[in-house]
Amino acid sequence: MNEIKQLINAINEFRDERGWKPHHNPKDLAISLSIEAAELLEDFQWKSSEEAVEQNIENIKEEIADVFIYGLMLCNELDLDVETIIKDKIKKNGLKYPVSKN
Repeated sequence: MNEIKQLINAINEFRDERGWKPHHNPKDLAISLSIEAAELLEDFQWKSSEEAVEQNIENIKEEIADVFIYGLMLCNELDLDVETIIKDKIKKNGLKYPVSKN
């Protein structure tokens, strides 16, 4: 089993032990992902990047983890393979933004 699937299994086990599955539908997971991303932004608001990292690195790590957790849960609910969709998006971006030859 690859590491991403192991992470998803650990997240699902945590969720299931608390009976949260009924609340983890695609709409609510997408909303939660957006909220967590906004909470990450709060760590950077009104500060330089350097100040934000220096002052908030612990919370930044927690908010990034929350964003990834909700993203992984959303992929799981939609039966999407994380590795495949990321590789597909990198390929699509490569076509959209080719390396310029100077």
